[in-house]
Amino acid sequence: MVRAGAIVFFVGAVATLITVAPLFLGSWRFPSIAYAVCMLMGVGFLIAVAGVLRGIAVQRRQARSEAT
Repeated sequence: MVRAGAIVFFVGAVATLITVAPLFLGSWRFPSIAYAVCMLMGVGFLIAVAGVLRGIAVQRRQARSEAT
């Protein structure tokens, strides 16, 4: 889950770089959907955080079951 989140994050990061580049180069702006793809950065981050929290919960359950 963390790996998938990282991939989605990097896709969003590349999309952000691509959509911001025309603003600095003075060329035409991309359509609004291109800016929506940039939101994948946040989505990927949330997926990765959820994966980390899920891993923590699994480790806690394993530690509790081994202690009893």
